[in-house]
Amino acid sequence: MASGFFAILDDIAALMDDVAVTSKIATQKTAGILGDDLAVNAEKATGFLSSREIPVLWAITKGSFINKLIILPIVFLLNWLYSPAINYVLILGGLYLAFEGVEKVIEFLFHRDKKGHEVVEEIEEDGKSSEEIEKAKVKSAITTDFILSIEIVIIALGTVLEENHPFITQILVTSLVAFIATVGVYGIVALIVRMDDAGFKLIKKSNDKGFFGTLGHLLVKALPIIIKILGVVGTIALIMVAGGIFLHRVEFLHGLLPTWPDVLKELTLGVVGGLGAVAIFTLGKKLVSVVRK
Repeated sequence: MASGFFAILDDIAALMDDVAVTSKIATQKTAGILGDDLAVNAEKATGFLSSREIPVLWAITKGSFINKLIILPIVFLLNWLYSPAINYVLILGGLYLAFEGVEKVIEFLFHRDKKGHEVVEEIEEDGKSSEEIEKAKVKSAITTDFILSIEIVIIALGTVLEENHPFITQILVTSLVAFIATVGVYGIVALIVRMDDAGFKLIKKSNDKGFFGTLGHLLVKALPIIIKILGVVGTIALIMVAGGIFLHRVEFLHGLLPTWPDVLKELTLGVVGGLGAVAIFTLGKKLVSVVRK
């Protein structure tokens, strides 16, 4: 009886050891996408009133956890029933990410001459309250997180499958990596968006003197610069992630432009895919408006 109990403990210990080792490998393989995820979500979680930053970030974080809870069982089921289906889901997700990234670039290039009061007037004309605008931004952030989460989960699952681990290990490792991704990414985002508050507190406590006073001013001045950098990096990340999905998941693109570095190929494919998605979306909107008239 006792020997059977200790045998079970030994099996559990071996399982946990496999989970720990494989989770480390899977996390390393998802590091690139986690960096992109951080840049994208930090950019999306900013631009709100200071009092609303943490509530908005918490709403996005909860949405991210819900995304993982939806994605994990679906990915396991699809992999069991028909594994190629995961590929098609990723490609569709890539089109969405490319659309978002290229749309931001188009907005910057062709609509940046709008003044602040014109933007306010447009919002007022649309009849949207600040609460509705906030909800729309949170929804957009959660949707983008959903696509990036699919990529993270599939990369993690692929790592476990390569190691030929049993089904229980696949579930534990993939779920653990998904959890670490959410906590890690949004924890860092929370630190970034509260930089200015930390700076003001340092200035106040040091009476604006000495090292801590200088550090406080540095944090306050650095935040808008970091936000702008993250805005650019986040947009590029959307396009690059999409391009990477197209390059590695669309078979006939595997051997495309063999002399080009992968980074350039991913950027090019992301831009081309995004332009195509924007064109289709714009055409669709025009057709719908014509039909309604």
